[in-house]
Amino acid sequence: MTATVEHGLIFDVDGVIADTEAVNATATIRVLEDLFGISGVVRDDFADGVGRGAAAYVRAAARIHGVELSDEQVSAATSARQNTFLNMLAKEPLPAFPGVPELIHEALIDDGFAVAIATSSTREKSQAVLESAGIPYENMVYVTGSDVSHKKPHPELFLTAAEGLGLPPGKCVVIEDAPNGIESAHAAGCICVAVTNSFPASELTQSDRIVDSLAQIDLSVILELVKQPGLDISGQRGIDHEK
Repeated sequence: MTATVEHGLIFDVDGVIADTEAVNATATIRVLEDLFGISGVVRDDFADGVGRGAAAYVRAAARIHGVELSDEQVSAATSARQNTFLNMLAKEPLPAFPGVPELIHEALIDDGFAVAIATSSTREKSQAVLESAGIPYENMVYVTGSDVSHKKPHPELFLTAAEGLGLPPGKCVVIEDAPNGIESAHAAGCICVAVTNSFPASELTQSDRIVDSLAQIDLSVILELVKQPGLDISGQRGIDHEK
């Protein structure tokens, strides 16, 4: 990183880098039935847990089906879920969403930008997705759910990424796909672009810009957002950081 870096671009992984949500759901549905006999789970049952880490994801669907899992059960389920996910990914790699490699490459070669990955997922799982999608994560700041104490919508993940970039949060634009991620980004003081890969636009209205694909934007759009009056929001938006 050089002294000319002024702006940060922070990417979530699941649902932003690649279409992992279908695989996440399929893997978790199998685990919930195999371990606990919970049948009839569908993808929409996980909505409340999307972007909040594996434990919240597993619990979200179980609760809809009237089952409150213990911490020990959740630990067993998340471990089995990750193994199932990795096996599925090994058999059928996931490509990057359209526009993702191009936007990342554009930012990496621009002296004014620094790039980060920030995901609630574990390092092993997220790294498998990044490698499958051909993302050069070794050239970026890389923060995972394994590196923080609080998951989204708590701001710690994005605050840690901004700190790693050496930039104030208000100079960072987060790319997200879920309401929990938008809340987390804004709580950290970052600007947020939401892409409708996992949720409809009607559920992403709290973001600062909504797009249907990252192929629709480039660094000029990111710069417009960062420089727009009133959108340097560091310290102005927030949630209870102890939540």
